[in-house]
Amino acid sequence: MDSTSYSLWQKVVHTTEQALQRGALQPISTHIQIVPDQRLQFCVRVIDSLARKKAAQKPPSSKFSAQTRNPFLPYEEALFVENLSETHACLLNKFNVVNHHILMVTREYESQDTWLTYADFEALVRCLIEIDGLGFYNGGTQAGASQHHKHLQLIPLSSEQGELGLPLAVFIDAQKDALTQSSSLKSLPFRHCVRLLTVPWTQNTCAETARCLLTTYEQLMVDLGLALDSQKPEVPYNLLVTRQWLMVIPRSQESYQDIGVNSLGYSGWLLVKTMEELERLRQIGPMTLLQKVGQPQSNPI
Repeated sequence: MDSTSYSLWQKVVHTTEQALQRGALQPISTHIQIVPDQRLQFCVRVIDSLARKKAAQKPPSSKFSAQTRNPFLPYEEALFVENLSETHACLLNKFNVVNHHILMVTREYESQDTWLTYADFEALVRCLIEIDGLGFYNGGTQAGASQHHKHLQLIPLSSEQGELGLPLAVFIDAQKDALTQSSSLKSLPFRHCVRLLTVPWTQNTCAETARCLLTTYEQLMVDLGLALDSQKPEVPYNLLVTRQWLMVIPRSQESYQDIGVNSLGYSGWLLVKTMEELERLRQIGPMTLLQKVGQPQSNPI
């Protein structure tokens, strides 16, 4: 494949096909349950029993090796899509739940718990320009990060397979007027800051848009009371970015009653391992779960 003549999306699709044939890509099979809660239709993916059985058959790795191994340095060649810049590469997510889930990984080691930079947002913007999707970042292990090497992520919001829409996007779109007066929504029970975006999404304006997103990110961090002059964020957080808005959610813990939450949970997409866990989620309530692993909502900022 001549990499110079194809779009990023075409490269993602081609690399996915090749990686599946080679066995390098290992999708996790799930089925979807819709769990409504407080005007939000949560899309809950339940891992299929066969996928759980395959995972159980794998030999357990030691805690030490799991913590020290870096899957991004070096990365698997079969998962490589392209170099986005001098600082970031685009890779496929090896254990994907959603089709065409990509990662924007720093080409040299940086820690996942450090501040995001202009270079990080430039890589994200390059992907969002070509792929209309949800960009996200799990800022620290307590925010759901599974790897210590810095990486942003993106999931397409639509695809040939007809992925479900983004629940939070529908929710925010219905309350745009409220966001002209405040950077948070009273109806969400967890602490957060969100800002509508009015930036161009073209290759010619990539640098301008990346600078705007970085400025917005820093402003929301300040609104949440975080000191930008610290070496790294004082609290773990989740970041969500679409072409329409950017949202930051500070975290208090990684999971509640053994149900883990990362950035996707706050977008309205949750993942549970078993039907028993799904029932526990129904009893807790998705919004309560997000509140428990986040921070309590204070007065809108």
